[in-house]
Amino acid sequence: MLGTDISPVEVSGVTKHGFWILLDEKEELFVSFLEFPWFCKAPVAELFHVDRPQPHHLYWPELDIDLHVDSIRHPETFPLVSQPTA
Repeated sequence: MLGTDISPVEVSGVTKHGFWILLDEKEELFVSFLEFPWFCKAPVAELFHVDRPQPHHLYWPELDIDLHVDSIRHPETFPLVSQPTA
């Protein structure tokens, strides 16, 4: 069961290479479509609907995608274990 959002989070921009997530006033992260291919063909409106139920957890309900914030900060330490469906 998901908890209450503890911190605001927003997508601050989208490019053909990925999108920017503003976690708070101190940290903005880039989510690359190469490193996170599940987002590649997602409608922009669904990218923008992101929740942060815990400080380390991001969730896109329409896409059913959960990410640990550290996987965006350090994708090299979180190997891709599944491929997006075509």
